[in-house]
Amino acid sequence: MKTSDNTISRKDFIRNSALAAAGLSLMPNIMVASPFFGEHTVSAKGKLSLKNVRLETGFEYEEGEVIATKTDLFCIEIENGKIKSIAPNQPNAKATDAKGMLMLPAFKDMHIHLDKTFYGDKWQAVRKRTGGVKGMITLEQKMLPEMLKNSTFKAEKMIELLQSKGTSFARSHVNIEPTSKLDSLKNLQKALENKKKGFGAELVAFPQHGVFYTDSVPYLKEAAQMDIDFIGGVDPFNIDGNIEKTADFSVQLALDHKKGIDIHLHETGESGLNTVEYLIKKVNENPSLKGKTYLSHCFILAKLDKTKQEEMAEKLSEAQIGIVSTIPFGNLIMPIPVLYKHNVTVLTGNDSIVDHWNTFGTGSVLQKANQMAQLYGYSTEFLLSRSLKLATANVLPLDDKGNQQWPKAGDQADFVLMNASCSAEAVSRISNVESLVHQGNVVY
Repeated sequence: MKTSDNTISRKDFIRNSALAAAGLSLMPNIMVASPFFGEHTVSAKGKLSLKNVRLETGFEYEEGEVIATKTDLFCIEIENGKIKSIAPNQPNAKATDAKGMLMLPAFKDMHIHLDKTFYGDKWQAVRKRTGGVKGMITLEQKMLPEMLKNSTFKAEKMIELLQSKGTSFARSHVNIEPTSKLDSLKNLQKALENKKKGFGAELVAFPQHGVFYTDSVPYLKEAAQMDIDFIGGVDPFNIDGNIEKTADFSVQLALDHKKGIDIHLHETGESGLNTVEYLIKKVNENPSLKGKTYLSHCFILAKLDKTKQEEMAEKLSEAQIGIVSTIPFGNLIMPIPVLYKHNVTVLTGNDSIVDHWNTFGTGSVLQKANQMAQLYGYSTEFLLSRSLKLATANVLPLDDKGNQQWPKAGDQADFVLMNASCSAEAVSRISNVESLVHQGNVVY
């Protein structure tokens, strides 16, 4: 890697910031002082000047192969939540010193359940599962009333965890079913309102207990009129027993209220494939849903042979249906390289963190990028640098030719600063959690 001599050492950074294992994220429309930059850096007029900011500038080649990522230091002016200008570095400028930290697009967790977690509360491990997903529905029906009592507090703690890993935005599924009714949604909305100065979200109305298996229909219809962004679903055949009926309801509800669609699909047999194909059909019949429809997990893709994977990836691409994959998942290896080959949008998230579904979870989507790179042998400089897009929801500093495409003047000032010299290094070094800077929540 090409770096300058003024890159701050990890030891010095930890001493200076007092907090390791974090990420400095700057988001628009917020006025909160950063522990890293200090209160004096946020002006009343909403302006901020940074110097010694490291940006990726291009690739270094040897015999046609990318062998390194070039970086340089810059001064960046931010005003009213947007990047106003990017200029050559002036070490003596009167500006906040970023100390050679690398600026990357802020991270985004695109599949998580902020509304139901044990995080921030008394420790509980996953209980023994019986009866598959329907057995878990029965368990949830017993547990949710108690979980809801302090779900706003726990959601706030989960958001703080995500922020500490450099994440400033999430897509959260939120239970909408006869047990929670709309309480889970309302409690989460309170948490998001309390955290809006450093965190943004889009919400999926999620019928965890089935659309028809339990009568979630009236609650979904009410939620669709509230401040949510997607209509969700889960295993329409295994839970509701009817792919077409469930999918038709979800699609029509999304169309009626101009929402997107994001459906959990765990089924790996014929019903899983039939669900994917039927959703593709419905989206093609309703082009307004293209680019707004996602399948979360979609494990059936991992069970198909290579020829069928290629076929389905091409169909998903044509319908502009994205895949949100929680990497890894048991022994299933999702065909992410095939999806990328056909330009299918691929996103990732932490899904469940310390709840009745999953005892584990770090809150880091950068770690997901690291795991994906390991799974598929993406060990070269070029492929590592491309892997970063999983953590950033497909925003990269350099395009595939090495041309600088982010940040640009006019972009939203939504980024993290990291103690790493390039994105490929950031992806490969994620096991060193102290490489991340403290979450600042600075806004203008």
